[in-house]
Amino acid sequence: MAVSLADNDDDDDFSETHDINVTPFIDVILVLLIIFMVAAPLSTVDLPIDLPTSSATPQKKPDKPTYLSIKPDLTLAIGENPVHRAELIGTLDGLSDMSKDKYVFLRADRSVPYGELMGVMELLRSGGYTRVKLVALEGAPGAPAVGAAQP
Repeated sequence: MAVSLADNDDDDDFSETHDINVTPFIDVILVLLIIFMVAAPLSTVDLPIDLPTSSATPQKKPDKPTYLSIKPDLTLAIGENPVHRAELIGTLDGLSDMSKDKYVFLRADRSVPYGELMGVMELLRSGGYTRVKLVALEGAPGAPAVGAAQP
């Protein structure tokens, strides 16, 4: 192997490269991907409801769940859209991705009386929606639920 250490003054100019440097572009795309992966689970329902906690093991959520919320002022909302009690079943029937054999995820504020919660569940049952899951916040396993009566 031979190495030439000769001084060639002819080739002092660097040739220009006309290629695009895609490394910063890929970095930006990866950062955006991480931001969207973190933000997507947080964007399910934006109604401010103070949910009770539960120590039950969390179950897998379907891809497009249907949330029915009972707000503190006892009004109802499907997703983020308000709905009157008289129109609840008609609105659920009108949803394109909803059927009677799919679960309705019921969210109720902590201040909602038990009788009101049961009234909404009775409305769902009378409309043929018997598959209802109650939504709560995750608590520590083995710890008593917040707001639970202490013996």
